[in-house]
Amino acid sequence: MADVTIRDLRKSYGAHPVVHGVSVDIPDGQFAVLVGPSGCGKSTLLRMIAGLEGITAGTIAIGGRVVNNLAPSERDIAMVFQNYALYPHKTVAANMGFALKMARMARAEIDARVARAADILGLQPYLARYPRELSGGQRQRVAMGRAIVRDPQVFLFDEPLSNLDAKLRVQMRSEIRELHQRLGTTTVYVTHDQIEAMTMADRIVVMREGRIAQVGAPLELYDRPADTFVAGFIGSPAMNLVEGTVRGGGLDVGGAVLPMPWRLAEGRAVTLGIRPEHLDLDPAGFAATVVVVEPTGSETHVVLRLGRHDLTAVFRDRHDIRPGQVLRLSPRAGLSHAFDAGTGLRIDAAAAAGVAA
Repeated sequence: MADVTIRDLRKSYGAHPVVHGVSVDIPDGQFAVLVGPSGCGKSTLLRMIAGLEGITAGTIAIGGRVVNNLAPSERDIAMVFQNYALYPHKTVAANMGFALKMARMARAEIDARVARAADILGLQPYLARYPRELSGGQRQRVAMGRAIVRDPQVFLFDEPLSNLDAKLRVQMRSEIRELHQRLGTTTVYVTHDQIEAMTMADRIVVMREGRIAQVGAPLELYDRPADTFVAGFIGSPAMNLVEGTVRGGGLDVGGAVLPMPWRLAEGRAVTLGIRPEHLDLDPAGFAATVVVVEPTGSETHVVLRLGRHDLTAVFRDRHDIRPGQVLRLSPRAGLSHAFDAGTGLRIDAAAAAGVAA
């Protein structure tokens, strides 16, 4: 096991920079998730850690050793790919032990390591089978087993669940997290799915356009997003972001005045953030028109229109709500978020006190 230290890491393809001075520390034994939309640079960053992409500038250290110029095989890492990357003509056991065979490890040691990994992953009944005879989830376990047998300092996962169906993704999510808890190996995991990030990570690194938007524990990012991008990306359904102007202590959004979490300067342009689950029915609240009702069983998601803004509310109790109906809603006290409309950055209570009229 080892920590991973990244300092001012940059990557350019010709004259086009794609990773812009990324710095992040991943402590020994931590499960870190790189998350962001397509094209944000998360997979490129993972591949640079693995040694599969060259580095334009900056440093990567694994266990205190700078690995910039080391080949992937010399970095003591193991990578699990999105497409499994299994040899179709080799059995499960041969796939899992192939890297050890290439390293000229003794057959008895290879067999022992493969057996141990198979026990951990529940693959013992399948060791003599070929990849074509396995389900998608079983193939992914084989890919994980191939990484485990190498006993690396760092595991790297590149969107390993994206090819699986929804039910299997949930199952494999739990299995990967349980595996980390058993082995305690430092893990860097890439996904575009913020639900995966929230449920699996010790620490989340949110990326946007080749830069880090915010780093923190899952609930830290959920409770205190640094800007409107993180606020809209973390959480499902996404946070409602409503732009308006501060008037009389509330936010005038054109046709309605919404309560603010704290007092801000009169006339200031602000984006108010309200999570869907923090909107409650309230006869004294603001009025919004129902557009779509989406029952999911345990919850009901309701899309509403407030002036030029679309809002989403989530209700756990069952209500008779129909399209075209006007609902009155209020955000729960103390759970709204305020962001500067120009920069998108979070406005905290202390900062608000300094600018309030």
